[in-house]
Amino acid sequence: MFKKLLVANRGTIAIRIIRACRELGISTVAVFSTADKGALHVRMADESVCIGPPAAEDSYLNIPAILSAATTFGADAVHPGYGFLSENGDFAEACQKSGLSFVGPRARHIRLMGDKPRARRIMRRAGVPVLPGSEGTGVTEVREAQTDAKRLGYPVLIKAAAGGGGKGMRIVRDAAELNRLFPLAQGESEASFSSRKMYLEKYLERARHVEFQILADSQRNAIHLGERDCSIQRRHQKVIEESPCPILTARLREKMGKAAVRAASVVGYSNVGTVEFLLSGNGEFYFIEMNTRIQVEHGVTEMVTGVDLVKESIRMAWGEPLKLKQRQVTFGGAAMEFRIYAEDPERHIPSPGVVSNHHPPGGLGVRVETALYDGYRVPVHYDPLIAKLIVHAETRTEVIARAKAALREYVIDGIKTNIPLHLKILHDPDFCRGEFATDFLRRYEPPKAEASPPAPISKAS
Repeated sequence: MFKKLLVANRGTIAIRIIRACRELGISTVAVFSTADKGALHVRMADESVCIGPPAAEDSYLNIPAILSAATTFGADAVHPGYGFLSENGDFAEACQKSGLSFVGPRARHIRLMGDKPRARRIMRRAGVPVLPGSEGTGVTEVREAQTDAKRLGYPVLIKAAAGGGGKGMRIVRDAAELNRLFPLAQGESEASFSSRKMYLEKYLERARHVEFQILADSQRNAIHLGERDCSIQRRHQKVIEESPCPILTARLREKMGKAAVRAASVVGYSNVGTVEFLLSGNGEFYFIEMNTRIQVEHGVTEMVTGVDLVKESIRMAWGEPLKLKQRQVTFGGAAMEFRIYAEDPERHIPSPGVVSNHHPPGGLGVRVETALYDGYRVPVHYDPLIAKLIVHAETRTEVIARAKAALREYVIDGIKTNIPLHLKILHDPDFCRGEFATDFLRRYEPPKAEASPPAPISKAS
């Protein structure tokens, strides 16, 4: 097993990785920017090193600085977590060339699945259902987009070909909107992913976002660990995730799970990953994309399966084969994750500042992952995700009751958070009945929804 691992991330996921390494007997090296000098992940790691100023491009996205830290401190592996460099094929390749094991898939798989139009073509050839969309390598001009939209029929979804996390994404319902929104989406894609290449997909009204967790080893063994319903989103950013999906039948779960495993197997994928689908009201499902990393919501799957996904990612990077067969995977109860953001719950804008009092909830089936402590200053430079509350119980109804109690108990003073929004959702009759789609949160938008959504996990976590 690895002797020392460098955690190329910050916040909750850095702490999660450090805890997994402690259980595996692996020493850890934390990297941090000057803005994170007092961060909890820095205190928890065995060793730590500053790699640059606050701006992500000068620190957590600075590949030479991270590699230099890894080699200087004698690390033999690097775990990227989620966000930042986790889906950067150049970083994975650079680690390998530096003699470091990258805890994740191979660089070519990151690049392959990160090229959304190419991934769609591969999935279609493999028999995985794919929504109608742009053909070829994508589009870069409005006139090309107009041609695709006319062929597909409105409404359509503009998407960034080189990334995800909701960036570069716009719903378009007519030609005038396409002319207006395409340049905005393209500019966002260029800023987030350094790419102007876009593609269009047919937009499904009232669809659900359902994803399947994949585990695959280097011996081409692959399994899935069930699904997560991620339909509670704001501006294509996930807010609540749960498992199992309230409307999935056993037959449909098996069908989607097999498609997800096929999606991973057809490219020879290894390590943890997530295959995302759109599920229509009539039970038809379509491949969206594959995330080649650990997910923010991985804890939901861990709670219902008992499988530690972070430790599994490390073991598979070491070369260990999967110990589980598909028939051995069992599911117990239900779980939900609530993403706690440092933001104004009414205006949906970031709320950085000093945490004057932090009291997380506890009790049976309540799990909190956070980097907060009394006196911690939430910086303005990164994603405003400050905590994840994960609740598990025997039934979905019991999860909702337990989550209400936990959210009321959660104290975070000094800054504003979206905890009030979560409580509103939990009291919503449609949510409680499991009757919702990806447009659910529009009912809770302010009158003029011009504020920015939470910063994307895919850029800065």
